Amino acid sequence: MCVYVHLANGFEEIEAITVVDVLRRASVAVQTVSIGKEKMVTGAHGIRVEADLLFQDADYRLCEMLVFPGGMPGTLNLKEHSGLKEKVIAFNENKKWIAAICAAPMILGELGILKDREAVIYPGMEKHLIGAKITAQRVVQAEHIITAKGPGTAMEFALKLVELLTDEETKQSLKEDMVI
Repeated sequence: MCVYVHLANGFEEIEAITVVDVLRRASVAVQTVSIGKEKMVTGAHGIRVEADLLFQDADYRLCEMLVFPGGMPGTLNLKEHSGLKEKVIAFNENKKWIAAICAAPMILGELGILKDREAVIYPGMEKHLIGAKITAQRVVQAEHIITAKGPGTAMEFALKLVELLTDEETKQSLKEDMVI
């Protein structure tokens, strides 16, 4: 099993790095994927990260979950990538895991993937969740789709992904080890 965390210039650093860190602590195979022309990607707050792979080198047949951190303009950059849109649509059609946090649920909302599903997004951006049932929760799972509200929910979001990809016991052990 492999998880791909997608990075575009302007990504929210807390959301991307927290997910990668927590999943690796849970022994989940996770790689960062740059959708740009180079592996070096600059976050919304100027933190530069070297991605593990470029989009064109990623093997999506091996991937079980797509993860999208928010941040601006990172979310907009992800949303405009045509190859990534195709992957999101295919993952949804095949009921494979898709997870988005902060502004990134807009990608799913604008593709119509959230229609009639519970979802959340960064406060004030709800108009992008086209057809979704917007909830007050911080992290929401609706079938194979997981959404979360923002940077302050990054740890909860990451732990939810651990629970889904491993089990409740692993999640609880991590919470204990990280003093959550």
